[in-house]
Amino acid sequence: MHSALLQRISTRPDGPLDITWLAAETPQLPLGRIRLRWEPALRSGWEVTAYLGLSTAEVLLGSWPAVPDDWPRLVRPTLHEVTCLCAALSFATDALDLSNRLSGV
Repeated sequence: MHSALLQRISTRPDGPLDITWLAAETPQLPLGRIRLRWEPALRSGWEVTAYLGLSTAEVLLGSWPAVPDDWPRLVRPTLHEVTCLCAALSFATDALDLSNRLSGV
């Protein structure tokens, strides 16, 4: 396995991150989805990176070098905020599309 797709973030501040493992040949992420990668750091801890799927590319969302074993607790706030923002943008886009269809634009 190469990385993991973030499926759900617990609403509890210390809650778990639910993931699904992804194979190395997994295609580009769907819009608003987050891919996590972690590997042992050179000296200690973990090198953690997160990528966000946009409509035309995947972009680096964040990088946390040499974080301790409890790294999910450290990256969770960023992942939660971005996930909520993507959901809000998706809802707003759907509402705008519906409004345009109803008005005949």
